[in-house]
Amino acid sequence: MLQWLGLKPEETGDDPTDGPEAHQREITPREIWLPAKRRLLGNVADFLIDHDLEVMPWTLEVAYDFVTGANPRIAQLILERSDSGQAVTLQWLEAIYRESEGDGTTDALAVLMARLEESLEHFSSTTTSARTATSEYGAALQQHVDDLEQVSKAGVVITELAALARAMMHRTREIETDLNESECRARALQKSLDEARRNAEEDHLTGLPNRRAFEALFEREYQEARKAGEPLCVAFCDIDHFKRINDAHGHAAGDRVLKLVAETLNRISDARCHVARHGGEEFAVLFRSLTPDDAWERLDRARQEIADRRLVNRATDLPFGRVTFSGGIADVFAYDSRTNALRAADDALYAAKQSGRNQIHLAGKAPPPIQDAA
Repeated sequence: MLQWLGLKPEETGDDPTDGPEAHQREITPREIWLPAKRRLLGNVADFLIDHDLEVMPWTLEVAYDFVTGANPRIAQLILERSDSGQAVTLQWLEAIYRESEGDGTTDALAVLMARLEESLEHFSSTTTSARTATSEYGAALQQHVDDLEQVSKAGVVITELAALARAMMHRTREIETDLNESECRARALQKSLDEARRNAEEDHLTGLPNRRAFEALFEREYQEARKAGEPLCVAFCDIDHFKRINDAHGHAAGDRVLKLVAETLNRISDARCHVARHGGEEFAVLFRSLTPDDAWERLDRARQEIADRRLVNRATDLPFGRVTFSGGIADVFAYDSRTNALRAADDALYAAKQSGRNQIHLAGKAPPPIQDAA
C-alpha cells in the first residue's frame, strides 16, 4: 500500500521486518502526507536556491506556483528561459507578472468577485421584498382567521376554511423564517467577500495596497485626472542595498525595515497621494494634483527622514547602518500611455541608483545636486 502511494517504509516509521503486528497497525494521515509536504517544501527551496532568489513572500508564491503548476503560463515561461540558459531574476519575474496582469489574467478574480457581489446585492434586495410581502400576507391571513373564528354559528365550510387559512398562515411564517435565515447567510457571505477583497488587494507585511490594487488605483486616478485636467505623477522607490540588510541581519530584521519605509512613505499620503508596495523592496507612489517638482519635494522629504535615522536591530543590538532609498518620478501625461509613464519612472529610479543612491530623480530632467550617497 505504501509503495503504491510512493512512500518508503522508513518515511512512515514502519519496518517491514517487524512481523505481522507492524503490518496490522493503522497508518495515520500524517504519516501518509508528511513526506509529500516535505518534498513540496524541498522543491520550493530548490527553486529559490537554483535561481538565486531572495526568500520573501512574493518569491515563495512564485516558487509554489511553479512547483505545483498553479500558474501554468508562468511555469512555462520559466522553463523556456531556463532551457535557453538565461537567468530567472527577480526583475524578470516582476516583468512577466506585470505583463500577465496587463493581459487581464489576474483580473479574472476581480471580475468574479464583482459578479458575486452584484448577485448578493440582488439576492438581499429580493429576499427583503419577499420577506416583507410574506409578513404582510401572514398578517392578513391572521386577521381572516380571527374573523372566521368569531362567527358564532360557523358551519362546517367555515370551519374548514378557517383550518385551511391557519395552515396557510403557518406555512407563510415558515417561509418568512427561511427568508430571514437566507438574508443572514447572504450578509455573512458579503462580509466574507469584503474580507477576501481586502486580503487580495493588501500587502500583509506592510498593510499597504499591493501591486494588484495599485494597478486598479492608477487606472482610476489616470481617468479622473485627465478628465479634470489635473497633473498626475507616478514614482517608484527602492530600498538601497536591501539584500545586504537581509544577509547581515536576517529576513525578520529586513521585514522590520520594510515596515519602517512603508510607514514613512504612508505618512506623505493623503486623499490624492497613494502609496503601495509594488513587490520586494520596491514601493509605488501616485501624486494627484501635484506637479513633478512638488511631487519630488514631498518624496525627497520622506527620503531624508529615513536617511537621518540611525536604526538598531532590536534582536541583536547591532546597528543596521544607514538605511536609505532611491526613487524615480515621471509626469504621467508627458507620455502617451500609463505603461510608458511607469517605464519612465522605473528608468529614473535606475538612474538614481547609478548616480550613487539615496536620491530622487525626475524622468526627462537633469538630476538634482548629488545627495550624500548611501
